[in-house]
Amino acid sequence: MYRIYLDMCCYNRPYDDQSQIRVAMEAQAKLHIQDMIREKKLELIISYMLRYECGNNPFPMRRAAIFDFIDRNAFGYVGEERKTIIEEKAAEIMKAGIKFKDACHVASAIYAGCEYFISTDKRLLKYQAKEIKLVTPIEFVVGMEED
Repeated sequence: MYRIYLDMCCYNRPYDDQSQIRVAMEAQAKLHIQDMIREKKLELIISYMLRYECGNNPFPMRRAAIFDFIDRNAFGYVGEERKTIIEEKAAEIMKAGIKFKDACHVASAIYAGCEYFISTDKRLLKYQAKEIKLVTPIEFVVGMEED
């Protein structure tokens, strides 16, 4: 069983304009991943940074739906009591040009021992780490089918 971390753009993907085929495919792959999480086929890790970003979502319905999903399905939580260690690792990641919040997400996933960090952020996905695989929802689902 894999331990995974989805960043905020991943959670928002089903709410994006689905007229682009890539966006629609990523949304479907993300929903499939959510089903696998609900079925306990994957272990979902969340963090204080994810909760912070979700809390700032300007759309109340989306914010509530995302909080409901993570609250019901999170296997593990990297909380604010780990902020110092997370932000030290994030500072290393930021040297590669990654923004602070994104770096905190990746650092949290690494800290929690995730095998996969799943995102739809093309710029963030260019970052590669020896500790974790950064993939799109589509790459993750295709990879799971090959396993």
